[in-house]
Amino acid sequence: MFAINMEFVSKIKLMGYVSYKAPWLHFKRNTNEYILYFINSGELHIKENGIPYILKQGDMLLLEPNKDHEGIRKHVCDYYYIHFVHPDIKSQLIKDVRELAKQSILEDGSLNLRESSLYYFPKTFQLTSNVNIHHTFHFLHEMRQLYLRKNYNRTLTALRLSELFIRLSRDYLLTKSEGAGHKKTKTFMKAHELLDFIHHFYSQKITSYEIEGKFECNYDYINREFKKVTGHTITRYINKVRIIQAKELLEATNMDIGEIGYLTGFNDPYYFSKVFKMYEGISPLQYYKQNSKYF
Repeated sequence: MFAINMEFVSKIKLMGYVSYKAPWLHFKRNTNEYILYFINSGELHIKENGIPYILKQGDMLLLEPNKDHEGIRKHVCDYYYIHFVHPDIKSQLIKDVRELAKQSILEDGSLNLRESSLYYFPKTFQLTSNVNIHHTFHFLHEMRQLYLRKNYNRTLTALRLSELFIRLSRDYLLTKSEGAGHKKTKTFMKAHELLDFIHHFYSQKITSYEIEGKFECNYDYINREFKKVTGHTITRYINKVRIIQAKELLEATNMDIGEIGYLTGFNDPYYFSKVFKMYEGISPLQYYKQNSKYF
């Protein structure tokens, strides 16, 4: 498992796409850069410091600096490659990946600045759905086109790489949040789509009827699936997201507390205060006095 600090932007040294129509063996190499491979079709058989990897369509592999890697078998293969350097990316042993996944999904604001900027992803990862594969390779194609343009686009390409890391981390941890043996059912995927929906529309009224209509499912059923993923019911998760956003506004602005409640989805200021105290143990006004730079 790798942890990458997204407070820093990678520097891309090289990016491209190769298509070998005849069986091909990867050459031996040792470099001081990270190399990210995404397999579009065929197979890539490669080893790093003696550890073999067989990569197929939708597979990703991150090769590390100062380690020998070379091909171990000839095969036809099409793949994207990205050579890059980064000042703060480290290999970490994570004992409970599922717990890490739930913490990352919840983003409950309990992490310090450095911890909240860390994104985790594995050395190898498989994009499991055809839709996910299509979206990722479309993203890589656009990223490569950007890279091939004038030099000032290199910074934009590096920012797209940061976005790619965040996407990979999110997809991986979402998969792990249900445990290693879980199959990605249609309802399971809807639960993850609901996560995105909540984070986009938390400031608006979200009803069970709206969720049933938008996601074409029984509310009680998706609520159970959602709790398996996040550890929270839909209602509790919505309120959690709203309170996190309210805390940020209380810390960073001098807006009226009722206005902050309204902007974060609480139309009734008294209900906002009640829910806030339920989650934080103190009222919004007390939190403002303790944490705002304006008080």
